[in-house]
Amino acid sequence: MADYIYLLENRLSANQKDALEKIKAVVRERGMTLFLVGGAVRDLTAGTSVRDLDVAVQGNALKLKKDIQKAGGTFSGEYEPTQSLFFDFPGSVRVEISSTLGVTYPKPAKPVYKPANILEDLRRRDFTANAMALSLNEGSWGLLMDPLNGVADIENRELRLVSNYGFIEDPSRLVRAARLSSRLGWQLEERTRARYETAKEEDYIANLPAWYRGYELEEIAYEEDGLRVLRHLENEGWMKALMPAWGPKVVNATALDDLRDKVGVLQLQGIFPDASAIAFPLLTAKLTPKDVATLKHGFPRQAFVEAIDGMEAQGKALATEFTGKSAAAPSAAWKLLHAAKPEAVLQMVFAVKSGSVQNKFKAFTAEWPQARLKIPYALMLEMRITPDLPGYDELVEKLFFELMDGKLSTVEEMKAYLEPYSPPAPPPPVNLRRPRAAKKESKRAKKAAPIVEEVADELIASGDAGIEIGDEDLIDAEAALEPVKAAPAKKAAPAEVKAAEHAPAKKAAAAPAPPKKPAAAPAAPAKKAAPAPPVKAAAKKPAPLPAKKAPAKPEVRKPAPAPAKKAAVPAKKTAPVKHAAGAKKPAPPAKKTVPAKKPVAHKPAKPAAKPAKKAAAKKAPAKKR
Repeated sequence: MADYIYLLENRLSANQKDALEKIKAVVRERGMTLFLVGGAVRDLTAGTSVRDLDVAVQGNALKLKKDIQKAGGTFSGEYEPTQSLFFDFPGSVRVEISSTLGVTYPKPAKPVYKPANILEDLRRRDFTANAMALSLNEGSWGLLMDPLNGVADIENRELRLVSNYGFIEDPSRLVRAARLSSRLGWQLEERTRARYETAKEEDYIANLPAWYRGYELEEIAYEEDGLRVLRHLENEGWMKALMPAWGPKVVNATALDDLRDKVGVLQLQGIFPDASAIAFPLLTAKLTPKDVATLKHGFPRQAFVEAIDGMEAQGKALATEFTGKSAAAPSAAWKLLHAAKPEAVLQMVFAVKSGSVQNKFKAFTAEWPQARLKIPYALMLEMRITPDLPGYDELVEKLFFELMDGKLSTVEEMKAYLEPYSPPAPPPPVNLRRPRAAKKESKRAKKAAPIVEEVADELIASGDAGIEIGDEDLIDAEAALEPVKAAPAKKAAPAEVKAAEHAPAKKAAAAPAPPKKPAAAPAAPAKKAAPAPPVKAAAKKPAPLPAKKAPAKPEVRKPAPAPAKKAAVPAKKTAPVKHAAGAKKPAPPAKKTVPAKKPVAHKPAKPAAKPAKKAAAKKAPAKKR
């Protein structure tokens, strides 16, 4: 079902869909149901172009005549036994509307019709490929009804009779089988072929009713390649029963080829004419006027006969207007041809041999379309004229006509022309970022963190060399590098954590101070570090450290060696060292607060550590004694 919905929406032309919508509206008002049947469903399924539309309604189709005329259909003919109406809609759309009927044949070629539902109507048709229907009703749009498996025969490209007695009941099916096989290139199914040959031998065609004879003759004129169909029908022997005087010998084949070429050229320019009315005089070029009149008289659609007779006058009238002053500009001539009836345009191009007409038509097909390549799409994008804007397609068409007439030749002229259509520039985007102050703080914190880590690593490295590093030293270094604001100090905490990881090393260096006498043996390097007086001055002035971060590293290293090594010797004798060690005992609670990221807790440890430094400084001269 979904596949056929897609086919209905995409495979039918715009004019065909418009015609179906108009018929659907009329049928709904009458309370009837509508189905697309016959050749239209076959062509949709087979993937070929849909030539005309056959629809069936459950009810009397003859009652819809006036309503469909009001909806825009041109009445072309009717056939009361099958309750069939023929209409022409704008865009060369031919539509046959009939009632859903059942049929019986008391005698060959003598049908008796009665109202029926859609399934019975499908079972009375000629071939299985034509016995399919698509619902056009609300709630079941696109629903396929195929009671005789016609889809399989379409896939096999075969024509299969619905009834075993199909050729006897309706001899016109013999002609239709030959015509369809010639147009589509399909073969008759094996049993159908056998019955077909039997019908030829038994001369079933002799019982063909006059109305069906005229119907099949008219269908030849509607074929895209009528000459090929005529040849096939003559080879099968059916033209003797239809009209002996008409055959391939009376056809102007050269003119038909020229007409077919003109149709192709117009289709490339978006004009799609129905060439049947123009091709008919070529198919009957060598027939006598009497035979032509007899042939026309038998056509069921007399509106087609009127179109044939009036086509020459329409072509001449259009040629006069095409070469007149009103169509002097290329854009005016272009609009004229696209607004005119497609069949009249084809008649003018094919039949009027005037040089002015032919030269202008060559410009229409070759020169004027080149203006479409000059449309400045890039410039339109720069000016914010995009396809989403309302009226974009109309603007492109206006540009096309201006370029065709040569009114826009430079970029400046195009800009000036497009300026009124350019929308205003959009407002600047709203900035949803955080305030810059917060960003600067975060950057400072990020910069401070690695510096504190470097200082801590250097201090720890110096501690590994046998130097005691107090917590106050790390705190002083962090305080020197710490920003004024307290918020970034939290990000500097990882430095303290890293220092805390090395805390066991510090304790190991401080606690086993008494047994570190052998470690004090290498006193020779201690003499080199004897300049203690400058160290004291540097250690007593930690305040200027934040001004210069680089010198802070050597200043922290220098005070540590002198007291550490000198304090190692008198460690047993002097009790103040033990007090200093005892002063460090409350330090672990302060370290426990480090993961809580509260570096302020280390501040009370500073005064406790200062006496240790003083004691170390006082004992420095004691060694000299």
